[in-house]
Amino acid sequence: MAGIVVRLAEDLAPDLPVGIGFPGPVVHGRILEATHLASSWIGSAAQDHFRDALRRPCVVLNDADAAGIAEMRFGAGVGETGVVLMITLGTGIGSALFVDGVLVPNLEFGHIEIDGAPAENRAAAKPKVDEGLTWEQWATRLETYLRRIDALVWPDMIMLGGEITVDAPDFLPLLDVRPRVVIAALRNAAGVVGAAVSVADATDV
Repeated sequence: MAGIVVRLAEDLAPDLPVGIGFPGPVVHGRILEATHLASSWIGSAAQDHFRDALRRPCVVLNDADAAGIAEMRFGAGVGETGVVLMITLGTGIGSALFVDGVLVPNLEFGHIEIDGAPAENRAAAKPKVDEGLTWEQWATRLETYLRRIDALVWPDMIMLGGEITVDAPDFLPLLDVRPRVVIAALRNAAGVVGAAVSVADATDV
């Protein structure tokens, strides 16, 4: 994995620090969980590992946190105060929470149990495809999930991201939840932008 990242960094930005989004909680640069990746990641000092391999400053952070940072800085969250929740819908469900613009990192709301299973096993984009669900069937699951989250953190706004949001007209009108729900402006680019912003902020680039 490090070799691939090194090659990409050398091709795209040979003289700049590197930001990396990881699909799991990252605490002080260390991976604490890797639900959708090899278990060998768990416990690894990823930030140090990539920094040494790249021979330049590096920041590793949760990928949903990165997406949320980008949306709050440049996208759907610009100017929003109060409690704002970013939800990414893909293989699993990522989440990032902001209170008056300040990130509360590494919240894994996709693992909340609903009907005896992690919510992401029912309401992420992957089960929509794998189970051949209609938009109405999937929207019902997503609505159930969003209502559960609402009962826990009472956000003022929810931003939905992930590739499936290109089809937002097919499911967004079907959702009936209390908070305002919007589609992430940067879509799939949000995580990349947020990782770049994070390393730029950390290194004053």
